[in-house]
Amino acid sequence: MPSIPAPAGDIRRPATSGLLRLPASIGTLLGLAPRLAVRPLRTLLAGAALLAASACSTVAPLPAENFDAWGERFAADWVRLSPERSTFTQYFQGAEQDALDGQLSPLTDERRTRERALAREGLATVDRYLAGSLSPEQRQAALTLQWGLQRTLASDGETLGFLFNQLGGVQVRSVGLLTQSHPLRRPGDVQTYLSRLSQLPARVDEAIARTRAQAARGVLPPRFILERGRAQIEELLKPAPSDNLFVTALASRTEKIASLSVQDRSQALQQAQTLVADGVRPAFQRALALLNELHPRTTDDAGLWRLPGGEQAYAQALAANTTTSMTAEQIHAIGLREVARIEAEMDQVLKGMGRSQGTVRERMAALRTELQPPATPDPRPMLLARYGDYIREAQQRAAPLFNITPRAPVAVQRVPALTERTASAYYTTPTPDGTRPGIFWAPLPGPSFNVMGMKSLAVHEAVPGHHFQLALQQEQQGLPRWRQMRVFGGGSAHAEGWALYAERLAIEQGWYEGDATSLLGALDAQLFRARRLVVDTGLHAKRWTRQQAIDYGISVSEVERYVVNPGQACAYMVGMLHILALRSEAQAALGPKFSLPAFHDVVLKTGSVPLDVLSGVVRDWVRQ
Repeated sequence: MPSIPAPAGDIRRPATSGLLRLPASIGTLLGLAPRLAVRPLRTLLAGAALLAASACSTVAPLPAENFDAWGERFAADWVRLSPERSTFTQYFQGAEQDALDGQLSPLTDERRTRERALAREGLATVDRYLAGSLSPEQRQAALTLQWGLQRTLASDGETLGFLFNQLGGVQVRSVGLLTQSHPLRRPGDVQTYLSRLSQLPARVDEAIARTRAQAARGVLPPRFILERGRAQIEELLKPAPSDNLFVTALASRTEKIASLSVQDRSQALQQAQTLVADGVRPAFQRALALLNELHPRTTDDAGLWRLPGGEQAYAQALAANTTTSMTAEQIHAIGLREVARIEAEMDQVLKGMGRSQGTVRERMAALRTELQPPATPDPRPMLLARYGDYIREAQQRAAPLFNITPRAPVAVQRVPALTERTASAYYTTPTPDGTRPGIFWAPLPGPSFNVMGMKSLAVHEAVPGHHFQLALQQEQQGLPRWRQMRVFGGGSAHAEGWALYAERLAIEQGWYEGDATSLLGALDAQLFRARRLVVDTGLHAKRWTRQQAIDYGISVSEVERYVVNPGQACAYMVGMLHILALRSEAQAALGPKFSLPAFHDVVLKTGSVPLDVLSGVVRDWVRQ
């Protein structure tokens, strides 16, 4: 669901296009030469024309007292561009929210043009505020907003992405939205559900048109990615309309709406069945025909390098996900270094268990096989229950390390069957009204299960990982609503970096004492993120094949995830190393005054921000 950096120095100074040097502590931890300079994201993503337009020193400043109200208005306009985002966050109230809950975002050039126009307008305004005298909190918000808009304007994802991919394709997003996220609390929500279902064929046809246009420019997905999306669509088309996911989900989710009469519910289900039979299924059949038509033209080449403009697009993807200007070569080197370091730690643990023969990978594979639960009875209910136990244990262990924790509860659920085989674990935030908790979504497709990594995964996705971070941000009353809801997030590096930091924290704090198997699982999770740096850059910059990436120790579904989401896999380790470096810097500066819970408070209260903004916040805290 979802992270090395250049700290921006004093956050009260506006970002400029100059070079920012890494402090020795961060440069050392990352293994970068002391002379390495990292440009702020403005330089990376914008380009000369945009830089000239948005340089704070050349624009007329706007008064700080107007910033908060403007930011809320602008964010609301931005959310209106995406009814789905509005639904996920329940951003508005009353009739406006109901209207948005009944819409699906068009997948058209016109919609994209509107978004980019609004981004340019917002960027010009936020630069004028940054040229003025904002408070530290306002400046954090303004820099985060600026970063998000720059990323929008620089992104090539709209032109190089595959709209039927196995992770976020139309066939996946529509199922996730309607069967899980769309609110069904009262009779009116049933009508907005049906409204969205009626619009889905048009969205599928728009995706078909864009995919055809991409193919005409030579932009085609790798063959194995097309095949994954095709298999999902075939699965969606298998049942009769009455048993289609969109109908069965509506049936099961409306059972608890007390104010919905039996007759109205029956009519709604019949209408949904008709919409699926007459519109949704034919649309996905057209999509399937297109994928079958394109299949012979695809190849097994995996990386962005294969596409026109792919090298530049990958540089932008790395910048957007890591919030740094590190090159693919630099990230690849850090990955190789971290892989060697972590494997050495794992070797020592394995030897302590009496396992000294073979490579680390071979010994871990043997241990995984030994730990597999019996195939019968179905082990999945037991594994889900174990995840719940791990979350409760983590909540107890985390208590001394955090002064603030979320009010919202967290639960674990199994990933829906349609996407389970291609999904990674992820987290979704609770609803502000308390009707849905934070959810750690665990894929359990089988037949084998990563038993030794379960405790670490619960730490990452739930406590004190994503749940502590994202649910708490949503509950921070001192933040503007758009920051609570991460309308303009700070990139994956902060969010995923924190979750990986939480994994590292559990190791440091002795949560695995007496449990060498789970400690190996935790170290293996760190190794996995280090290998991601190597594989992601290998695929997209070094022309690795899919098989090379698999042979390096990454599962098939994960490799294919990196293929369709370039750069995102680099966010985790990059973000964690940055947070660790900031912690070391604060410890060195504060000495005995340093408090680990207080440091955690600062990072969590700041919310999702680019890493250079986080650096400024932490350094302000140290000075104060």
